Amino acid sequence: MPRMLCPSIYSVDFDHLKDSVLALDATPSDIFHVDFMDGNYVQNYALSFQDLETVRRHTSKLIDVHLMIENPGRYIEMFAEKGADIIYIHPDSERHAARTLSRIRALGKKAGMAVNPGVSLPSLEEFWPMVDYVMMMGVNPGFGGQKFIDTMERKIQRVCALRAGYDFKVFLDGGLNFDSIARLAKLDLDGFVVGHDFLHRREIAEYGQIIDRIRTIVG
Repeated sequence: MPRMLCPSIYSVDFDHLKDSVLALDATPSDIFHVDFMDGNYVQNYALSFQDLETVRRHTSKLIDVHLMIENPGRYIEMFAEKGADIIYIHPDSERHAARTLSRIRALGKKAGMAVNPGVSLPSLEEFWPMVDYVMMMGVNPGFGGQKFIDTMERKIQRVCALRAGYDFKVFLDGGLNFDSIARLAKLDLDGFVVGHDFLHRREIAEYGQIIDRIRTIVG
């Protein structure tokens, strides 16, 4: 199966958000990736429900939301109502992560778990049967343009190996550029977030060329 590519809305031209979404919708990308940050779980802010609604209005492709926020369970229904198909939470961001993952599925959405570099895999053991997607973070979350943490390669390989006993896909978010993605494409990942180093400060007209180039690298 071809790897899935997930352009990050956080990285596009927000002066022309509708045009950015339409341009990316026309590319061979698969899932729109929408980051939310609250200034508490991470030291940054992004995005808004209005941004999510704009993306939903202008694409029929899947949309995931990556919730880098405290106690995301408070807002699961709202994200579902606004058009998210996949909802990622960080299990260390709230007390009742298992309950929140179950609620996501009960809403008819796909449950995702984002794994930070500092989170140990044994601490996540109870969650593997509860998720449809696992987002491995190649950087500490909160800011775009960071360098990939090389020690994450081994952790990614371990999660990809775990996948055989469960039913989830493994994606990578953070630290990706044309140099690193060529190396990391050798890992047994299902998909990649196309973020800051690919889209930020690029002309909208370039988006198609960028996605095409990544597609030739990752297959």
